[in-house]
Amino acid sequence: MPEGLKGTSSIIQIGATVTETAPNTFTDQKVDLQLNPLDQEVFVVLAVNLDLAAPDNLPATTTNTNFSISSTQRTGTGDLSDSNVIAHKRVQVQDNGVTAVLDEHIAGETPAAALDYVYIIATNDFFLNVAGTNNVGTKTGICRVYGYRARASASVYAALVQSELLSA
Repeated sequence: MPEGLKGTSSIIQIGATVTETAPNTFTDQKVDLQLNPLDQEVFVVLAVNLDLAAPDNLPATTTNTNFSISSTQRTGTGDLSDSNVIAHKRVQVQDNGVTAVLDEHIAGETPAAALDYVYIIATNDFFLNVAGTNNVGTKTGICRVYGYRARASASVYAALVQSELLSA
C-alpha cells in the first residue's frame, strides 16, 4: 500500500459503459465513486480492463473508435500523454477499397510490471470518454476498474486533490 494511505475496503470492481450520443460525437459518462471527502477518502486503482466497439469497415475510408478513462472531465478522449487519463484504447480500420487493415492500440490495461497501484483518484468520480471518426453507427466503450477505498493523511489528500484538479 502506498505510504500515507490506509485501506478501508477490500478490492472493489466497478463496471461502467458509455455510448456516443450520435455517431462520431465525443461523449462522456460520469461514474460516481461515492467517496467521503470529510474522511479524506481516495480510490486506489489497481487494474483496468477496457472493451471497445470496433469501428465500421467502410470502403476506401479510415474509421476509428477511441475510448479513455479519466480522473477529471475532458472535452476529448485524450491519451496516456494526458496526466488525467488513467487508461486509453483505440481501434482503427484502414480500408483502401481493396483490403482492410485493423489496428488496435491498448494502453493502460493492467500493466505487466508489479506495481502497487495504477492511479489514485482523489475526487469523487471518474469519467468514461468515447468518440468515433467516420463511423455510420454509434460506438460504445465498456470498462471494469479494480481498486479499493483508502483514507489518506491530510497532507497526502491535499496534494492528491490539488494535483488531480490541476491536471484537468
